[in-house]
Amino acid sequence: MKNNAEAENVCIIGAGPAGLAAAHELSRNNKPATVIETLSVPGGISRTEVFNGYRADLGGHRFFTRNLMLRELWDQTLGNDFLLRPRLSRILYRSKFYDYPLRIRNVLGNMGILEASLCLLSYFKARVFPEKEINTFQEWVSARFGERLFNTFFKTYTEKVWGIPCSAISADWAAQRIRNLSLREAVKNAILAQAGMSGKTSVTSLIEQFHYPRLGPGMMWEALAENIEKRNCRVEYGSRVISIRHRDQRVFSVTVQKGRKTEERPVSSCISSMPLAELIRSLDPPPPSRVLKAAEKLAYRDYIAVNLIINKPDLFPDNWIYVHDPIVELGRIQNYKNWSPDMVPVEGKSVLGLEYFHFETDPEWDWPDSRLIERGVSELRKLELIDSATVEGGWVTRVPKAYPVYDQDYRASLEIIRDYLEDIENLQTIGRNGTHRYNNMDHSMLSGILAASNVMGTNINLWDVNAEEEYHEEADESLEEAVELVIHDLDPLGAGAGSAVSLGLFAFCLTLFALYFADEAAIDILSLLGNYFYGYSVSWKGAFLILLEAGSAGFLAGTAVAWLRNAIIKLLIA
Repeated sequence: MKNNAEAENVCIIGAGPAGLAAAHELSRNNKPATVIETLSVPGGISRTEVFNGYRADLGGHRFFTRNLMLRELWDQTLGNDFLLRPRLSRILYRSKFYDYPLRIRNVLGNMGILEASLCLLSYFKARVFPEKEINTFQEWVSARFGERLFNTFFKTYTEKVWGIPCSAISADWAAQRIRNLSLREAVKNAILAQAGMSGKTSVTSLIEQFHYPRLGPGMMWEALAENIEKRNCRVEYGSRVISIRHRDQRVFSVTVQKGRKTEERPVSSCISSMPLAELIRSLDPPPPSRVLKAAEKLAYRDYIAVNLIINKPDLFPDNWIYVHDPIVELGRIQNYKNWSPDMVPVEGKSVLGLEYFHFETDPEWDWPDSRLIERGVSELRKLELIDSATVEGGWVTRVPKAYPVYDQDYRASLEIIRDYLEDIENLQTIGRNGTHRYNNMDHSMLSGILAASNVMGTNINLWDVNAEEEYHEEADESLEEAVELVIHDLDPLGAGAGSAVSLGLFAFCLTLFALYFADEAAIDILSLLGNYFYGYSVSWKGAFLILLEAGSAGFLAGTAVAWLRNAIIKLLIA
């Protein structure tokens, strides 16, 4: 028999960000807890892999939140080892780099005026003739950006990540991850960025800075686990919960396996971050058949990280690159030296992390590491990013169940499981896989902290954590930043380019709209622009003439206004 102290112990399944945050909150309040972790290190899919002193994430993990409690926790845990890093990421599509956030000259230079105009027309079509019913990722993005932009910037990469057509992915995925991003927001930030101004944005993917541990995210989780164990909590590595016993709507014990040894332990409460499907299968007695069937329908996407040691000090300036190019299977490239120089222990070298998205049932999952590394080198050469002679070696990490899949069946299955689990009073699920939701790291940690708070008497619905609030990655604007925004010189060429695109495309699209949809009276009025723009008429020829002429006028006006503004500001602050 176990003593009363052991019986009062809280079992936390998983030492990822969510599980460690729950243990931290319990230990801070002198509540005993044991964290059960299958791996030999903390961090879960946010851990840092180390190979001969070289370090790599399992995909880059930014630390950004507007939650002051989490900010303080991160700062206190690492102090000066918690670095503030600049963000630079680009999209690689058909051998061209697109800056992200967008910059007008870069986009126009890559796409050309004609393709940019066609994308804009596709956007207007989607807004004027919206879809009546939106259920899929493809429908959601096309309705918001237009089909042409969807095919250019969303389709290929998204299907690489999830391994299923965009028409089979739920619209919930887009609504959660990119709901605040719109074409107007992207263009606004593109114009501000081109003009040298950092527009304040609430869009998650447009953040320009982030924090990052000096030795990778694993440094945070190792320090947090060490702090936890200094109090009345412990972390058991290399262990697995294989059974969760319950009766009368309460969990009363868990069975833990370590090597060949198994042990049943009484618990007062259980907080789980294991994948929901595994949690359901581990319950004893088992749930009803409809719950088991729902769990079997939950799908997961698996992940292979191929990390290469490169004998070059500088490869490209990006922290990471999204590979939308369909000529390779590679999905994303991390340049870990640009996350933190200390990730690379040898001067003059770099480490690239190549991200491949697979299912465990794919043949590639069982390829030997050498073959996966060869594929990575070959695809980098195909993209003309490296010379294979500079690759000195590498290592491979396979990560099962890295991403919960938002397919068309997931929501109905999740509702069945949630309804069942809510009846077990002292069992809570947290984190990305524990809620089958693609959480950011701060949301996973917050779910763990709130679960610990519930153990101590609160009654918070953890399923409400992460509705993708607008505050996710909206940086606070300091007084110094505000002053800089006011007095910072505008780039006359950038302002001119922005004005050229805006005025030229507006006149172009207005002409085509009038040509096909306006009545004769409106056409007669619009034709008066021929008094100001040579050769203009409401026709296809006139549309292209006014695109060039209005664009030129806009460029001259924008350049002049920016130059005049800069001159006036300098006079005022001299």
